[in-house]
Amino acid sequence: MLSPVGGHRSRVLPASGTIGPSTFHALCMGTIVSIGSINLDLQMRVDHPVGSAETQRAHDFSRLAGGKAANVAYLARRFGHDAQLLGMVGDDRFADEAVAPLRDLGIDVSRVRTAAGQPTAVSMIFVPDNGKKTIVLASNANDAWQRADIDAALEAIDAAPAHSVLAVDCEMSVDACAAVLAAAQRRALCVVLDPAPPQRAQSGALRALWRAVHALTPNEEEAAALTGIEIADQAGAVRAARALHREGFELVCVKRSDGGCIAVSRDGVLAVQVKPVEALDTTGAGDAFTGALAVSLVERRAFADAVRLATAAANLTVMAWGSQTALPDRARADAFAAGLQCEWL
Repeated sequence: MLSPVGGHRSRVLPASGTIGPSTFHALCMGTIVSIGSINLDLQMRVDHPVGSAETQRAHDFSRLAGGKAANVAYLARRFGHDAQLLGMVGDDRFADEAVAPLRDLGIDVSRVRTAAGQPTAVSMIFVPDNGKKTIVLASNANDAWQRADIDAALEAIDAAPAHSVLAVDCEMSVDACAAVLAAAQRRALCVVLDPAPPQRAQSGALRALWRAVHALTPNEEEAAALTGIEIADQAGAVRAARALHREGFELVCVKRSDGGCIAVSRDGVLAVQVKPVEALDTTGAGDAFTGALAVSLVERRAFADAVRLATAAANLTVMAWGSQTALPDRARADAFAAGLQCEWL
């Protein structure tokens, strides 16, 4: 059971968890293996959202390491855990720029592979005054997995310590993602899946392996795409989260556009609401959520505490520029999480 009080309706939980450990959390204790996209982020700050025909002048330009898997590994390491990164980079000068900050932080990047003849993935990120970024992604090496690269990733998964948590995103080739999920299922490893892009996450090869995934972390747009349910308010988020939970995921966390979260387990629906924060840049916020949730599963934290910490990490991330450079440390995340209230719906 994820929560002994899951059947209580409209019960507000205090800022520290009163929910005991579950069999789900008992499965998860080890290291964090992050698998998926590794990018070089080219970020510009602009006056207003891009999309018009006019030429905008950028206020600032930064070259930063990024990518979903890389960001998750970075957050896990910032939170004091061993982390390993699996993914692909190109055979260009961007490759080391994308990986060096993780190596310097102490993340195991020894299994990151080079795609011959391919450039490293690049994200063009435009951040307007409201912080709601627009991203144009050239997947490049992220989609260039060959059989030897997949086999190397499977070897790493087989060698991972017992009860490790795998954080997986879909910004990699479908074949590689499917092979990773199947390998995790064979080892009965705990898997957290960021289903982005949703079109890829629900493709036939991956949808058949949804049962290998324990926790799903879509945002509202992704949850709507996966379920066909419009999400215009909390009620819509609850309906979508419940629909995904019925697909067999043990935990579904729908990340709300207002910074909150709707989480569904077999015990019920949990809502985390936050006071508005000053959002400078939303880049990497979803990755912070996924990374913090993976950390909580490694630590066997209580269900409500896990969702609370993930929500805190995401909200702190939007309060600074960049992706990895904006990820909070553990002390700040714990302090922010302590002030969040959860309510059973």
